[in-house]
Amino acid sequence: MSGAVAETVRDKVVTILAEQAVLAPTDVRIDATLGDLGIDSLGLVEAIFALEEAFDIQVPYNASDPGRSEFDISTVGTIVEAVESLVAAAK
Repeated sequence: MSGAVAETVRDKVVTILAEQAVLAPTDVRIDATLGDLGIDSLGLVEAIFALEEAFDIQVPYNASDPGRSEFDISTVGTIVEAVESLVAAAK
C-alpha cells in the first residue's frame, strides 16, 4: 500500500512541476533539474506554494539554499523525496 501512496505523491509533484514549466507531465523526467524544465526562481516559489497547498505541508523557507535546507530541490526526484518526507512527518 505504501508504494501506491508514494506513487501518488510522485504523480502530484510531477503534475505541479509540469504545470509550472508549461509541460505535459509525461515530459517531466525524474532526473530533470528545475533548470532543465525552465523553472526560474519565481517559478520555484510558485511551485513550492502549490506543493504546500496540495500536500498540506510546510516547506522550509530556505529550500532554495541546498547547503542550509533538508528540502533538496536539485532534481524532480529529490523534490519528490523531500515532499514524501514532509508528508510522512506531518502524519
